[in-house]
Amino acid sequence: MDLNQYQGQARLTARYPLVGANPIYPTLGLCGEAGEVADKVKKVLRDRGGVFDVEVLEGLKLELGDVLWYVAQLASELGFDLNEIAAANLAKLASRAERNMIGGSGDQR
Repeated sequence: MDLNQYQGQARLTARYPLVGANPIYPTLGLCGEAGEVADKVKKVLRDRGGVFDVEVLEGLKLELGDVLWYVAQLASELGFDLNEIAAANLAKLASRAERNMIGGSGDQR
């Protein structure tokens, strides 16, 4: 599936206040869902000795889907398409790799 196709189909399921003029709602949802992913991984370390079995992986896949949904909604709210975001990210990373700047911190390295 193409990222923009996903974004368009996901948009059809958006039900939150002021869809089309509300970047705050999907931003908060993204934070919450990313936290759920982190919590599941944390529990793998605490309860499963670091083993990511099929059950855990399926749960993480669902949570990552929720993260993707909120990323798509936030992108739509801000007027971006996911293909554009993905291409810009790969270009940024390729530039950093070419300049041996993958490590470190700062957006403009």
